[in-house]
Amino acid sequence: MDQRPDKPREACGVFGVYSPQLNVARLTYFGLFALQHRGQESAGIVTYDYTDQTQKTVIVHEHRSLGLVAQIFDEETIKRLTGYLAVGHNRYSTTGSNRSCNTQPIIIETKRGTLALAHNGNLVNADTLKAGLVERKRPLVGTTDSEEIGQLIAEAVDAGGDWIESTIQAVRVCQGAFSLVIGTPTGLMGVRDSYGVRPLVIGRLEKEYVLASETCALDILGAQYERDVKPGELVWIDDQGLRSCFWTEPTPKLCIFEMIYFARPDSQFYGESLYRYRTRLGETLAQEAPLDVDLVIGVPDSGLPAAIGYARQLGLTYTDGLIKNRYVARTFIQPTQEMREEGLKMKLNPISDILQGKRVAMVDDSIVRGTTSRKIVKALRDAGATEVHMLVSSPPVTHPCFYGIDTDSQDQLIAATKSVAEIAAHLGVDSLHYLSHEGMMRTTHQDPEGFCSACFTGDYPITIPSGIRRSKLILENSVPTAPALGQGRMGN
Repeated sequence: MDQRPDKPREACGVFGVYSPQLNVARLTYFGLFALQHRGQESAGIVTYDYTDQTQKTVIVHEHRSLGLVAQIFDEETIKRLTGYLAVGHNRYSTTGSNRSCNTQPIIIETKRGTLALAHNGNLVNADTLKAGLVERKRPLVGTTDSEEIGQLIAEAVDAGGDWIESTIQAVRVCQGAFSLVIGTPTGLMGVRDSYGVRPLVIGRLEKEYVLASETCALDILGAQYERDVKPGELVWIDDQGLRSCFWTEPTPKLCIFEMIYFARPDSQFYGESLYRYRTRLGETLAQEAPLDVDLVIGVPDSGLPAAIGYARQLGLTYTDGLIKNRYVARTFIQPTQEMREEGLKMKLNPISDILQGKRVAMVDDSIVRGTTSRKIVKALRDAGATEVHMLVSSPPVTHPCFYGIDTDSQDQLIAATKSVAEIAAHLGVDSLHYLSHEGMMRTTHQDPEGFCSACFTGDYPITIPSGIRRSKLILENSVPTAPALGQGRMGN
């Protein structure tokens, strides 16, 4: 378990563009490059092109592989991916293993031509859907719920439906979180589940429309943000422009962890950058848990905005106390045993002459298992900090996610099994302070009912089948009560 990342793993990134005039593969490459933070296991681009000037016959080009975007694609590959429409995907596996057959976009042949599907999210009824597809002898090559969605669409198309009505028929039987970008020979689709758990935005490049998981993928292209694809909405993009319909009644429940941690801080949600929201989280945390310390530092990178907000609210000194090595994730040379024992310093290194003799407040966005936080606290003390206080700009994570984020089972979530005082003792801090749930929601400046915060409350908006619940919610009947977890503060 110590080898697992001590944060929830990213959701996937999706991208799509329709443009007979522009180089769609190059646009998609840079869109995926901007969305690399959402998945680092594999990436792929599928393009649609005409074989002749009469535009009657369509050919599909694709390049998908394990690895990072910059490792997978080069100039020669991009030149080969010609066409008027492209779909792209960055993957982190939340269902299905990290295998080549599970790389996306998923490609499926139908009676109306090739379907290419990129999926961000997770279905909770995937087992039921798979059993039905197997019984009806639909071919399943990989092990992902994304392929199941694609096969459901293909099945409806093969039965005589058009692309839009077939997609609506398919997603109506899908339960869970899904933001989809779908390529077809005649147009590009974007679809969100009725709750809008995972983000999906629409951008515009002159006359061309772009779909992407986040606005940062629009910025890199110089595209103008138009709006979000709304929960329960399907958009269709072709040479006539953009059309829209709602396939179900929307009940917005955007994942609050997208706001706190997953999405890039320069991406726009609700008309402002997440950097501003995360800075306000720090300000709210300062109001709830003011400390008398010499320095405020953040845990790079996701803890930095909240640390800045915390220090600014209290008039304290903010500084960089930890330096992050941004290239550690892809080393192929095994470190020595001595280096492995000092493993944290491959990722984060404290600045001893800044920390020496200081009372330090360390701010992070969340604590999941606590293994990394514990190592950081020790490193700060070894670097000479006389006191280490930890502040967390979200409430205690007590429940796993079933909607497209890879989290440990409940017994591995430290706040599900320990009180705030016990967590503080485990981490070795002088005090530990969590942001309250009410403070987190109030700071969004939005209706709290419009978010999913199940990882903090256990209140899942989409019903989870009992078998899946038992696989992760193994402490469901013995989770500590809310007062034991604390509303935000504990001091020594």
